[in-house]
Amino acid sequence: MSRDAQLLFADHVGRFYARQYGFPPMAGRLLGYLFVCDPPQQTIDELAEALLASRSAITGAVKLLEGYRMARRTRPAGERVDRVSLDPASRQPQNFDSAVHEEHAALFREGAALLADAPPERRAPLEEMIALADFLSERLPALLEEWHAHRDELRASGKPPSSGE
Repeated sequence: MSRDAQLLFADHVGRFYARQYGFPPMAGRLLGYLFVCDPPQQTIDELAEALLASRSAITGAVKLLEGYRMARRTRPAGERVDRVSLDPASRQPQNFDSAVHEEHAALFREGAALLADAPPERRAPLEEMIALADFLSERLPALLEEWHAHRDELRASGKPPSSGE
């Protein structure tokens, strides 16, 4: 794969993550590049050179991606620099923890209690968010089980996703 193709892919990922999740574009670009770079572990200097960015921009992007468990730093024995790579946890489905949605529903119930005497149209947005959070907390565990079964079928057939958990 050419370097230009890698950078174009990294730019596409950067724009998607900026638009969809509010990531700084460099964090999305770094994430995209980590998916396709060779070798898969790169130093900050190598990443800065490849992505035509400053070391500080790369360092900030790495810190952000580490916080989301999408990238990780390692330091092989005898080396004086960290190597950055995708975090294996990044391949795991995110936001399938029903407890998060239960907490979300509890927060909205707190807000709905404040509007107990308000007209129904005033309470409606909170009540809809409560219903959505309850729905997600109920359905996501089953959906996650379905994904694991599907992934295991793909692996057994020799198709991606690769086993790397």
